[in-house]
Amino acid sequence: MTVYIALLRAVNVGGRGNLKMEDLQALCVACGLDNVRTYGQSGSVVFDSKLPERTLRQLLERTITDKMRRSVGVLIRTAAELRTILDANPFGDADLALIGVFFLPKAVPARLLTELDLGGPEDVQMTGREIFVHYPDGIGRSKMKIPFAADGTIRTLDTVAALVAMAGA
Repeated sequence: MTVYIALLRAVNVGGRGNLKMEDLQALCVACGLDNVRTYGQSGSVVFDSKLPERTLRQLLERTITDKMRRSVGVLIRTAAELRTILDANPFGDADLALIGVFFLPKAVPARLLTELDLGGPEDVQMTGREIFVHYPDGIGRSKMKIPFAADGTIRTLDTVAALVAMAGA
């Protein structure tokens, strides 16, 4: 069995797309996933499965979309991948709560980062399918938009650390 983490897009954000984590946990169990546990109201769930990433993503997207009656994107990473992402933090000693990680379905061309107009104090770095953003003034105060990250979802690095710990990675 592989330990996976599913990251839901646009769930429990700004009062929209509310999904209780006990409902998410029940949906995952109904999908045949093992050792299912959720983290806060983050739309993040850790579980064990023998299924491959693509199959899991499709299964969870279909199941959660049916429950929510609207499209919900799901990004999947293994516990080992999440550990690697946490270790790849390019912002050293910065407060983990001020570092966002955009999880994307696939890597974007590096040229898109060089063309990005930050318009503020943020710093952006890309590693594989993830984009790290340091928000020195906080995520809520940022005016920065990353248009090519629309298919992804963001978690703060302190949330990533908590998920890594939950996954035992």
